[in-house]
Amino acid sequence: MTQDKTRFSISRRQTLMMMGAAGVTAFGPGLAGLTGAARAQDAPKGQVVVGFSQEPTVFNPHLLHIEVDEGVHYAIFDPLFDVDTEGKFYPLLATEVPTVDNGGISADGLNWKITLRDDVKWHDGTPFTAEDVKFTLELLMNPDFRSWRRTGHEHVRDLTVVSPTELTWRMDKPFAPYAAILASTFIVPKHAFEGVDPNEAPFNNAPIGTGAFKWQERVAGDHIELVANPDYFGDGPYLERVVLKYIPDMTVLYTQFKTGDIDVAALQWITPDHYEEAKGLEGRAVEIVGNAFFESLTFNMSKPQFQDLAVRQALYHALDKQAIIDALYYGVPSVTETYMPRESFYYNPDLPQHEFNIEKANAILDEAGWVRGADGIREKGGVRLAFTNSTTAGNHLREQAQQFIQQTFREVGAEMTISNLPPAVMWGDYWMMSQFDTVIVGLNVLTGPDPESSDYFMSTSAGATGGAGQNTWVYNNPEVDELLKKGAELVNPDDRKAVYLKIQEILRSDLPFLPIFQYAVIPGYKTGLQGYASNINNRIDTWNIRSWRWV
Repeated sequence: MTQDKTRFSISRRQTLMMMGAAGVTAFGPGLAGLTGAARAQDAPKGQVVVGFSQEPTVFNPHLLHIEVDEGVHYAIFDPLFDVDTEGKFYPLLATEVPTVDNGGISADGLNWKITLRDDVKWHDGTPFTAEDVKFTLELLMNPDFRSWRRTGHEHVRDLTVVSPTELTWRMDKPFAPYAAILASTFIVPKHAFEGVDPNEAPFNNAPIGTGAFKWQERVAGDHIELVANPDYFGDGPYLERVVLKYIPDMTVLYTQFKTGDIDVAALQWITPDHYEEAKGLEGRAVEIVGNAFFESLTFNMSKPQFQDLAVRQALYHALDKQAIIDALYYGVPSVTETYMPRESFYYNPDLPQHEFNIEKANAILDEAGWVRGADGIREKGGVRLAFTNSTTAGNHLREQAQQFIQQTFREVGAEMTISNLPPAVMWGDYWMMSQFDTVIVGLNVLTGPDPESSDYFMSTSAGATGGAGQNTWVYNNPEVDELLKKGAELVNPDDRKAVYLKIQEILRSDLPFLPIFQYAVIPGYKTGLQGYASNINNRIDTWNIRSWRWV
């Protein structure tokens, strides 16, 4: 297994590019072939069936959503520009990526100009214009809209449509991550929301985009079908049809990959217990790749039993994460103390190392005044140290991990009841609105290649308290809030690094989540499929599905 992991190691040069160490002005060139000349390509042919272990349910990319929903978004919509596997930005709806050098961004980072393509149409035939970009950016800041992200956009002022292919704005202050935020901001059509509540628009269930594939149908609980957009402006599509199939049981997902019923084993990929067999399958490409996701046991900090730091510290000592990795994940992922991937320029390697120690956990709880009752469960101030733990039903490795955790937590007087849910329920309001006690979850909290993570750690990003974002921990630390603001305003990577090292230090101390491991994932696809590429800078396998083809 060591050889496989080494094979996919990343050079420091690649790391700096991927994680934004080159700063705001270091935008890479566009991908070759993303021009109108691609219209001479062969007609789309064939279909690809992509297996997801979670079900996409949110089709408006600006409503609260999780990673798997972006499996649909990347096929149907386009951002102004995107990020490739080397961390370079390349243009899509924009004619070029704005930089200081090309005049798209002023030297002080405050004034922006975007020039758009003039050959783009929405799937319904309506021309795409700068009005759609303006509408999208304003929609995200609409206080009546259930926006998934306001971070960055709140700094935009004087947003002006200069012509159908040009718009300008100024930032009220420099905001280094904004390019990365725009790269994950899909543009939606203004005309689809006219006269309707954007939260309830028909568009939300039958999306219209500019992307390489068009919405065809959804069979809830089973699959989504997309078809080629013959009028796509860029490279592709090369496939007639894409089927995104929902397979909640990870063993079944692997079996269907093995038998050929699905062409791509995507989120949450092939589980490590099947890796040895999978890599020997004929006609399949299977590999271990680095990933920016981290697995954690996450607390709902609004629950009384988790407001005592001693509880969170003790439960961390009672979490035997190395045993979980070795026994269930075959040693494939690596333990971590942070949300930041170790490939990142901003990774903090000097955090306190976790120690599995039941004796120490019990001592912490004893000293903090958590007293065992007759049933062995601790109590303090009328609050029992009892809670539910939830994750996706059918994820057998997480379900087995829960059994490990339940047993060791019981040894320190904590009662953890397992309560798993179907993905569509689990990652809906139960997760987004912090209705859970604790959850085992995999997250990528970065913004593409940028360390910006305000959507997850800023106190104003908690949906449960009226904010916009994914601070489902309901975490509130004023020092972290200020550091996040400071990190976003700095441009120099070395200056920013000091800020994000400190944020990681505070989070490791506060423990709103117990970090378990950084992902090393095992995607698989049929060898005849060309164009599939893992991308640590994007959250979903279909980030470049426009380029997939059969050969």
